[in-house]
Amino acid sequence: MSELRRPRSGRVLGGVCAALAQRFGWDVTLVRVLAVASILLPGPQVIFYLVAWLVIPTESSVVTVPTSTPMAG
Repeated sequence: MSELRRPRSGRVLGGVCAALAQRFGWDVTLVRVLAVASILLPGPQVIFYLVAWLVIPTESSVVTVPTSTPMAG
């Protein structure tokens, strides 16, 4: 399992479903379908989604570039 971070790519709305799917190794489409289905039921699901959107950090955009060693010769 990976860290819980909202990905920079593959987001639909905030990346909460993508983050949960990535973290637990689930299919992102299944998580999105379950999220939409849960919104149809009475309860505070939208509030939980918004809180998760604010609380779950975004993936860092730092790109590491391998350093090259000087050629001998």
